Amino acid sequence: MPSRIPTLLIVFFLAACQSETQFEKFTQSLGSPHDYIIESDQPALLKEPIRPLPTTLELNQQKVALGAKLFHDIRLSGDNLISCASCHNLSNGGDDDSIVATGVGGVKGPINSPTVLNSGFNFLQFWNGRAATLKEQAAGPVHNPIEMASSWEEVISKIGDDVEYVNAFKEIYDDSMSGDYITDSIAEFERSLLTFSPFDKYLRGDKSAVSQQAQHGYGLFKKYGCVSCHQGIGVGGNLFQRFGALVSYYQDKEVKDVDYGRAEVTKNPEDMHVFKVPSLRNVARTAPYFHNGSADKLEDAIQTMAQLQLGRTIPTQDIASIKAFLESLSGNYL
Repeated sequence: MPSRIPTLLIVFFLAACQSETQFEKFTQSLGSPHDYIIESDQPALLKEPIRPLPTTLELNQQKVALGAKLFHDIRLSGDNLISCASCHNLSNGGDDDSIVATGVGGVKGPINSPTVLNSGFNFLQFWNGRAATLKEQAAGPVHNPIEMASSWEEVISKIGDDVEYVNAFKEIYDDSMSGDYITDSIAEFERSLLTFSPFDKYLRGDKSAVSQQAQHGYGLFKKYGCVSCHQGIGVGGNLFQRFGALVSYYQDKEVKDVDYGRAEVTKNPEDMHVFKVPSLRNVARTAPYFHNGSADKLEDAIQTMAQLQLGRTIPTQDIASIKAFLESLSGNYL
């Protein structure tokens, strides 16, 4: 046990340094018109590693409305059966509750669908961070042959005669529809997908907003070091980390292409099995867990993370409290 402590400290230090650098870049990149405001007159709030969702978020509401329609439009897929909402159910966690996504023709994808809720606070998109922006991410599934299997030319040929669309694009963009405008409006809609949770109320001073067990769980979450990777507004989503920082997850498993993680993008062997740390907002509603959907229950995911990332086993009663805290991060998209 004594030999493990220095290793843990090094891991947490590196994660914290990485978090600071990447999160600074992320917040600097937001800029107008997507500025957000966090009250600076709450000293206790500013000391917390987890931050509440902003109370102010400037968005172009016309783009949001257009993006919402496109997000739910099955004509964006090659077979006119699948929309963005098919894999990202906004009423239940923002994902599809499946191990992997199902694309056109019932084809199974290789990876678990991440939630789209609160995704505007991710510093990069997709598990391996291959998309720099929500706008770039929105184009990916449309062109992927095992997801929506379409193209902008095909999409526009199908929706180009829709009067509502034609008028909306002319009014918002002063132009006819294009792939660039489609992804721009979908991205604006996705930025609006905030889910205010009881824990946000707790962070803003309402100590009765969450249970005593959840408050204890938050303390344990910080004490064990989970917060070194899961912090900020998204409770994650702002740094990369190796899946198996202290204990290898792949030592007795077949490694597939999707398991390469960030290395699939950078082609750097040092990035093997490195993934974007997922946001834990609404995590109680997004089972199964991890990029490969290998954990069915939240309790199992917590214990797996403790073993792989912290090199330890967490007592059952502590897992129950941490789970209560994570459940308090669930909120509804309004």
